[in-house]
Amino acid sequence: MPKAGFIGAGTVGTALAVLLSHKGYQVTCVSSRSRASAENLAKAVDGCRVVESNQDVADTAELVFITTPDDTIATVASQVRWHKGQGVVHCSGADSTDILEPARESGAMAGGFHPLQTFAGVEQALENIPGSTFAVEAEEPLLTTLKEMSTALGGHWIELEASDKVAYHAAAVIACNYLVTLVKLATDLWQTFSVPPDQATRALLPLIRGTLHNMETIGIPQCLTGPIARGDTGTIKKHLKTLQEKAPALLSPYRELGLQTVPIALAKGRINKQQASELEAVLKAN
Repeated sequence: MPKAGFIGAGTVGTALAVLLSHKGYQVTCVSSRSRASAENLAKAVDGCRVVESNQDVADTAELVFITTPDDTIATVASQVRWHKGQGVVHCSGADSTDILEPARESGAMAGGFHPLQTFAGVEQALENIPGSTFAVEAEEPLLTTLKEMSTALGGHWIELEASDKVAYHAAAVIACNYLVTLVKLATDLWQTFSVPPDQATRALLPLIRGTLHNMETIGIPQCLTGPIARGDTGTIKKHLKTLQEKAPALLSPYRELGLQTVPIALAKGRINKQQASELEAVLKAN
């Protein structure tokens, strides 16, 4: 296993360093703009020491993870003198290995290693990363190394080309970040009948967990339930009328989400094409 080092000691860097160390990888050093963050990472990883500069990491480690904020990865890569045969890996979801071109020009191998997971904090990251899917992008033999790391962390891997990264990351934003937005819209609606946001969230979470469980066990489209899945235009009309009266700002997202849901209901097989057309007409009506 190559000796690994980290440039950047934020949530992702710290969690990856700790988990890789637990799986037998030797994490030797870390640098960070924040000395305190670097020290916290080093304390959590046996045999890891804080070094003074990013160059010290590059001079020590055979495999360097750049786990800085995305908008500084290219700058870091351009300021370090890399070594031939060394692996240089970033963990950005949206960026390809093109931002590591200075490392490539020095004879190093460039890679991307993005855990498809949400990171609210280090503790949550340590809990959530195992079992996650990792998007990997690299040339051999670094590609094989990153795939092996994915497996060692209890996860899965998908191999992406540079041109795939932005679409991949947009999908992650829709599934993760916009789920938060959807729940916020739902809790806002509960406030129209005087239920505060924290209570509304608590009430909705079991429903959300049940939906996720159904997705995992029976998949899409079979997990879809509700009025569109049943072809219930009457209920949809009631929703639209009430939203117009009580929460007009939600009308547009409700209509658009409904229109995107109709094809899923059709694929499930509980409604026919005529019912699908009727639902679309109701959702499009002014």
